[in-house]
Amino acid sequence: MLNSILQDNRLIPLFQPVVDLNGGGIIGYEGLIRGPMDSPLHSPIALFDRARRDGRVAELETRCHTTHIESFIQLGLEGKLFLNTSPGVMIGAYLGNAIPVPGQDAGVEGQIVIEFTEGMGGISYDRLRDAITLYRKQGLQLALDDIGEGFSSLRRWSELRPEYVKIDKYFVEDIDRDPVKRQFVQAMVEIALQANATVIAEGIETEAELEAVRSLGVKCGQGYLLGYPSARPLRQVEGRVKGMLGVQRRPKKSAPARPGIATARKVLREVPTVLNTVPTNEVYSIFENQPDLQVLAVLCDGVPVGLIHRTRMLDRLARPYQRELYGTKPCSHFIENEPLIVDHNTSLQDLAHLFTEKNPHHLFEGFIITADQAFIGVGTGFDLLREITQMQIEAARYANPLTQLPGNVPINEHLDMLLENGEAFAVCYVDLDNFKPFNDLYGYRNGDEAIQLTARLLSEHIDVERDFLGHIGGDDFIIIFRSGDWKRRCQAVVDGFPQASRFLYQPDHLAAGGYMALNRQGEEVFHHLLSISLGVVRMDGQQRLPSAQVAEMATAAKAQAKKMAGNALFVERRALFECVH
Repeated sequence: MLNSILQDNRLIPLFQPVVDLNGGGIIGYEGLIRGPMDSPLHSPIALFDRARRDGRVAELETRCHTTHIESFIQLGLEGKLFLNTSPGVMIGAYLGNAIPVPGQDAGVEGQIVIEFTEGMGGISYDRLRDAITLYRKQGLQLALDDIGEGFSSLRRWSELRPEYVKIDKYFVEDIDRDPVKRQFVQAMVEIALQANATVIAEGIETEAELEAVRSLGVKCGQGYLLGYPSARPLRQVEGRVKGMLGVQRRPKKSAPARPGIATARKVLREVPTVLNTVPTNEVYSIFENQPDLQVLAVLCDGVPVGLIHRTRMLDRLARPYQRELYGTKPCSHFIENEPLIVDHNTSLQDLAHLFTEKNPHHLFEGFIITADQAFIGVGTGFDLLREITQMQIEAARYANPLTQLPGNVPINEHLDMLLENGEAFAVCYVDLDNFKPFNDLYGYRNGDEAIQLTARLLSEHIDVERDFLGHIGGDDFIIIFRSGDWKRRCQAVVDGFPQASRFLYQPDHLAAGGYMALNRQGEEVFHHLLSISLGVVRMDGQQRLPSAQVAEMATAAKAQAKKMAGNALFVERRALFECVH
């Protein structure tokens, strides 16, 4: 029966959405498989058990991958596609020099995430890392499933450094009522922050579980509450669920503020605090004695629980019998709405997104700012809008008009800031080869399109939380990497440019690999298609060089890359040079 299922391709592909818990968007789908409905192998457990007995697990997994990719494309799904893979199958293929690369020729480059679903079982980590390296060179990413299920899963995480980690559903079930599980998940979130990995909580089935994992800083989730596995999956989460994915009200310890990024501290105002048990009359007296005070914060066991607004409180107490009724009662009765609470490291851009997309009423209500959950002050919508407007004005002044990316002034400021702070980073100078003949032959509008697609490609392969992308001008770009996997990201750009730029050419030019056009001397010669050159120089944070000298070093590295044929990456390491094709 397994033979006929594989030969006749009777596998049924399902997709379960992976959801951004801070915005409600779907970042991708996990591919799940079923056998034929009328078959005893319909269950994936039965299907793979039979494949193991027959020694055909590798064949089944490869067929599952192909089926999922084809269906993913046919359905027009977007985002990442998580494909389940056994480490043993990957090792076996690697040792046989026959590693299949899912989606290599299917037009889904950069979207595939290989998800390990089993333990190592005595497998060599060295060999597995070598196999993973080959996948990553093709633009694939790695996810580890069932993190937290034993110490072995933590070792896998440490050894393989995946881009995604999935928290076992055991830790998610009833997490809202289990403080020990909350502590475990909090620890995993902290580790992920240091390891530059995205956490996905599996098995979210209740609203309370959803709120609990969000409050712990988990970025993404899966589960029946967010979306069932389906052959025709959701393109967006249901409205009721999306409404839950608004503001993260009780953030735990957050990431350190990124240097040079304006955060909630920029709009912080200090105000008095009172305990939630304080009588209303005492709060009334505070407002009477401080005529300019418009709001104060209410704490419970040292944790902020809300705001009391001067105008609305005094208006209510001015009504008949209200002072007598509420004067001796706790002031917490005057907290009108559940507050927005943000960490002081929250960027102003993220804060503005929370307002405009989820909780616009907080623009008028104000919000609470904390540090390690302790109250430090409040912010107002007026102050936030003022700062955001000023930032937009500054950005527009120096943005490149074609790509809207930061220009030379912000690029230099960012370099100066990192050098002054003694941070380690890598500067990548990006340039297009053969751009002038292309622009002359195809016209400036197509030339602009080539520059814009390059900007889009580069933006897809940076970590927006850590890296900086700027447009020097023309076909020259700068990426300042703070992410540790910068080399993989650069290689993904080099590998992805040929496919991304194919639509720019006429079919005959594409087939010939170039075209006849005039050179600078006015002679008609053959010019190759556009290619991309990346030159990288690394700074370890110890050098005290001026930014102009760093820029010169990056320019020199780019010049070396342009000497290499085709799409190329050149990495300069002081006196040691390394070329990567």
